[in-house]
Amino acid sequence: MIRDPETLEALLDSVSRFVRERLVPAEQIVAETDAIPPDIVTEMKALGLFALSIPEAYGGLGLTMEEEVLVILEMGKTSPAFRSLFGTTVGLGSQGILFDGTPEQKANYLPRLASGELIASFALTEPDSGSDAASLRTTAILDGDHYAINGTKRFITNAPHAGIFIVLARTDPASQGASGISAFIVEAGTAGLSLGKPDKKMGQRGAPTCDVIFENCRVPAANIIGTRPGVGFKTAMKALDKSRIHIAALCTGVAQRMLDDALRYAMERKQFGQPIAEFQLVQAMLADSKAELYAAQCMTLDAASRRDRGENVSTFASCAKMFASEMCGRVADRAVQIFGGAGYMADYGIERFYRDVRLFRIYEGTTQVQQIIIARSMVKGAS
Repeated sequence: MIRDPETLEALLDSVSRFVRERLVPAEQIVAETDAIPPDIVTEMKALGLFALSIPEAYGGLGLTMEEEVLVILEMGKTSPAFRSLFGTTVGLGSQGILFDGTPEQKANYLPRLASGELIASFALTEPDSGSDAASLRTTAILDGDHYAINGTKRFITNAPHAGIFIVLARTDPASQGASGISAFIVEAGTAGLSLGKPDKKMGQRGAPTCDVIFENCRVPAANIIGTRPGVGFKTAMKALDKSRIHIAALCTGVAQRMLDDALRYAMERKQFGQPIAEFQLVQAMLADSKAELYAAQCMTLDAASRRDRGENVSTFASCAKMFASEMCGRVADRAVQIFGGAGYMADYGIERFYRDVRLFRIYEGTTQVQQIIIARSMVKGAS
């Protein structure tokens, strides 16, 4: 920990109170309107939620990974849409600039990201490349002191709100692998950049996604992160290691919320003259959920502390993300089962979480991608 316990506890208490008093009561309106109320967005910025991972030198809170995990465990106890609004800025949107950006890029963008003035989007996925990110087809061709970017990015979180896009594009047409990819900072409003229609999703209403389309979009060569072509994929992978730990914490926090709701319902709902929490088969579902949730939390905190110590955490981050996201899906399923018929009805809210958490096993690398990463690391270590 970089902070004294009292300071950290005060931050966690503030976030927890904000979740209970402001976000949980607003869950239904977000689900109905597919938007987060502007006054809540303003409060999120004031609380420093956009600044969690950005160093204090740039106006951020400068949290360690372990501290960030503790904050996200609290944020997970409400609709994932709220965390999604600032999650890309805290993670993939700012960390590439922080890791590999030039001093000028850091000074220009990081303070505005930390304050929430700018919201970042991370534009990697394409219609024909998702898990196989190194096969992306978006091109960036040098023309004088600018690059002309052409291509389409798909399912881009927060694109309608974004002030900047971190865009992965191929600057070396002769290279079909990761080595020919560069990461660009593209500001919203740049000529040639346009947005597709909003996606209609299974869940996570309030967290908008859409296509981002580049048609001869001219971006200064100085806007390549670090001004070094060809290393953008490596930058993205470094940011993903951190982001996967963050997502593991989110999965664990949401699972805790669902389990709390299921336990409360089981203690209130009576059948055969007693609360259903007294029935052993219901107790089994509660106990299995608690044990798996505890395991995910331990894994996530361990991966975070290892990263804070400077260890290579690619395998640990994948383990945590894979286990926590799969665990969250199992807890969601058990929670609906405990609620019974009520769990299938929108009025009780658990069906909304059931739909929301399905995405966790897909984005930031599917479960199957995490399995490949883990297994390859094992084979390499045994060779």
